[in-house]
Amino acid sequence: MHALHHADELLAISAATPGETVALLEYLLAICYAADAYPATVEDWLDWIHRRVPLTEAANWLQERPDEHWDLFHPTEPLGQNALLAPYLNEHGAGPAQLVIEHVGDYNQFFDHHHLEHPTPLAADAAFRAMLTQHAYGPSGRARISGKKTLGDALTNLALGRLAGRIRVIALGETLGDTLRLNLVPTEQAPGRFNRTWTVAPEPRRGFVTKPRGRQIDGPADLHTILGRSILMRPAITREGQPAVDRVLLAAGELLEPLPHHHMQDAVYATTTSEAAKPLRPSASRALWREAHALYAAVADRDHGRDLYDRLARLPSLRLNLWAVGLLAKQTTAVTWVSDTFPFIPGRESELRYAAKRGSVIAEYIAASLSKAAYVAWTVTYPNPKPADKAAQIARFDAQPEHWAHAQEPFHVLLEETAAAEDEDQVHEALVEYAHIVAAGAKGFLRNRLDSLPANSRGFRARAEAIRCLERDLTKPAAPDELTEGRA
Repeated sequence: MHALHHADELLAISAATPGETVALLEYLLAICYAADAYPATVEDWLDWIHRRVPLTEAANWLQERPDEHWDLFHPTEPLGQNALLAPYLNEHGAGPAQLVIEHVGDYNQFFDHHHLEHPTPLAADAAFRAMLTQHAYGPSGRARISGKKTLGDALTNLALGRLAGRIRVIALGETLGDTLRLNLVPTEQAPGRFNRTWTVAPEPRRGFVTKPRGRQIDGPADLHTILGRSILMRPAITREGQPAVDRVLLAAGELLEPLPHHHMQDAVYATTTSEAAKPLRPSASRALWREAHALYAAVADRDHGRDLYDRLARLPSLRLNLWAVGLLAKQTTAVTWVSDTFPFIPGRESELRYAAKRGSVIAEYIAASLSKAAYVAWTVTYPNPKPADKAAQIARFDAQPEHWAHAQEPFHVLLEETAAAEDEDQVHEALVEYAHIVAAGAKGFLRNRLDSLPANSRGFRARAEAIRCLERDLTKPAAPDELTEGRA
């Protein structure tokens, strides 16, 4: 209630991880819809943004609900949980680390040094936030519970969370209130159910005896509160007398039919190798900033029906940020959160798209040049290599990891300067400066890699030829113009 009552006094909400923060924002959006505190049309939405309509109506709705509706440990209607799991909790549950995506590994193996059976209680507020994150981002896999001994085999099959397979984009305003209003999708339809608990619903939820078919979303309140997991938590008290959770049972939750476009308005689409446009996914090999041009393209190409970006483009001169968040997973195991923030000013999306695209092209070109230089150093250093050793030997001289880590900050400076630029010349100057900074860094990183070469004729030759290869690549006619401009 406090967050909604004082939404325009709070800059933002922040949780332990980007995904947890997104899950909390999703829940606040659901409360706004359930309270009928949302715009009906695009014109209403614009009015909400310009007048900064308070969100006190949503806060009042929360205050008017019975306290038992928000009881995390209610015996029959626990908030966000499935009370039908109660008979199996003590026998089949695990320690509270099971609830935390960053600790749980693949739900059967421990990760991050938190064993699944570790008995240390988890504070109730942290457990609530972890539960919301599981509902939204839970990776697929197998639950530890045995379906044959409980409600059915289907209980063990954990589906991919609604946001787990793609990048979620949040428009960030100056305050929490601005952020919520920016991300409220206007709708004239009923908001649908608010999934407060598993056992209270307009229609029976899925069973676990057989594999169910996915159900349709009936409105935005339903969308933002999908119970992607069946979860039940056992209450406990810490030594300090604070409410906590000491045991958790986690099993399969609801299944959804593929979401229509109007329930994925923030999705950024990227063309794959098969030329099919699919929502942008987290990648272990490509940082989010390298795909920033696709995000700006979603605004520049808004006639494709991406309604969120169409609305944002109608807010001239309003400075905001676009926050992209995703969960990187390897098969069924969560690896890390990826997130990045990009500046956005309506009306300047084409310039930002151009700068982001050129910045990515320049960085890619320099990375490829570093790879060639590493290969040259390898051919001189190892004249008779074993095939099995080739990859590791080349990696010794390849400075691409340092290059990609270094290029991120100059890239964000480039976007900030582009957002503030008054004409195309200033954008071009920012690109040239960015190119020279990243190229200078690459040269230094290559030299550092080559420092391990022996001080003999072969080592000196390998160093000289690798450096000459990189210099030649960065200045030849095929290089991006920004790299060669201004050089003697």
